[in-house]
Amino acid sequence: MLIQEWWGLVPHIEEVARRFARSGFVALAPDLFHGETATEPDEAKKLAMSLDRERVLQEIAAAAKFLKGMDQVAPKWMGVVGWCMGGGLAISSVAYSGDFAAAVAFYGRPLSPSDIPRIQAPLLGIYADEDHSIPATWIQEFDHQLNEYHIPHEFITYPGTRHAFFNDTRPEVYSENAARDAWDRTLAWLRMHLG
Repeated sequence: MLIQEWWGLVPHIEEVARRFARSGFVALAPDLFHGETATEPDEAKKLAMSLDRERVLQEIAAAAKFLKGMDQVAPKWMGVVGWCMGGGLAISSVAYSGDFAAAVAFYGRPLSPSDIPRIQAPLLGIYADEDHSIPATWIQEFDHQLNEYHIPHEFITYPGTRHAFFNDTRPEVYSENAARDAWDRTLAWLRMHLG
């Protein structure tokens, strides 16, 4: 399951879904903005702010049940991967639903401390060390809290990178080396936990 950035279900996410398919996964990217997309940060922020978190988590859970019911999905283990807003929603999804056996969050905001004990899947967190929207102290605290609850996780922070470094359609932030390594780690994480 792929969870979009705040830009919406744009061609970049569609291409990442195809990359997962070429790597042997069945990939589904639900359109959480129901057809709307943004090209400017202010538009994207409005779309993201208009989301009802409970409704979105229900939609992701419904999409997971749809995916799980597909004949091509065997064994019936699913992972969730998200970027930016979608990274935070990927983390929320594994606290909301037991349908996922692994999660990967690219620059996803940590959950509130009260939600952390509800996380039900191993989590790989991928972060940029020059990401001003998610300070290193937040990641360190999240790591500490996950350790307290014995939730399997690994966090990788890429030096010299900025928020959205995986998005190759954004040359101002894209980092080819970090993106390649993060992709390899994502595939390895999913293969390890999805069997």
